Amino acid sequence: PAHTWRLTGQHAGTPPIRPEPTRSSDVLQRKLLSLPKTSGRTDYLHPFAAVKPTVRVQQVVTALGKVWHPEHFVCTECETELGSRNFFEKDGRPYCESDYFTLFSPHCANCSKPILNKMVTALDKNWHPECFCCVKCSRTFGDEGFHDRDNQQYCQQCFLTLFASRCQGCSEPILENYISALNSLWHPQCFVCRECYSPFVNGSFFEHEGKPLCEAHYHQSRGSMCQACQQPILGRCVTAMGAKFHPHHLVCQFCMKPLSKGCFKEQENKPYCHPCFIKL
Repeated sequence: PAHTWRLTGQHAGTPPIRPEPTRSSDVLQRKLLSLPKTSGRTDYLHPFAAVKPTVRVQQVVTALGKVWHPEHFVCTECETELGSRNFFEKDGRPYCESDYFTLFSPHCANCSKPILNKMVTALDKNWHPECFCCVKCSRTFGDEGFHDRDNQQYCQQCFLTLFASRCQGCSEPILENYISALNSLWHPQCFVCRECYSPFVNGSFFEHEGKPLCEAHYHQSRGSMCQACQQPILGRCVTAMGAKFHPHHLVCQFCMKPLSKGCFKEQENKPYCHPCFIKL
């Protein structure tokens, strides 16, 4: 192709050097070389190198044999993010500590809260040790254990106060030995004559109006004591002046002869035979 020549400088008449065609790669290289240098390594990219997509690295949670986004690894019940917190597994599902114990732990029969540590099992129920107490006085049970009534637990004192058989004599609970008499239960020391409180000889007693009595007070209560000797009348008796006598004890108060026929005179509540009464 035709070129135009131009004279310059001291070398007039001398043709100038012909410039070489500039390649695009050379231009790019010069631009790169003109960039300010930085410390470290400078990597030069070919202008036609393939552009790789950007990869964003995220945190993941590995649990229960699976991989989770942190925001997706949540409690099955309340959907709270578990993150680095402790969690519990049930049927392949994660639960926070609170929901796990609420849903799956035994619950106390008294306070209805989950039982997390020690547990008492009684009356087919589960209890916190501090919640297993007497339903009457709320005291926990000691070495004496507890008593069951209608599927409720009582300490010994409350159980006896509420449900134990009571002595007919003193109305206190009967704990050990007892006597059964007159359709009632008695402490042995309470089964005595209800008038003089003397123990019964050889266990023999008399009953009057539902009360146990000794022989003397039995007859006295029934009015079958001899007015003269104050001894029980076991056989025949004589009634006079509103009282009862052994037949041989109804005598004249002056001559002391028996009033065998029952004929007598009375003065100042004393019997007299007719001859003695005339002498008065």
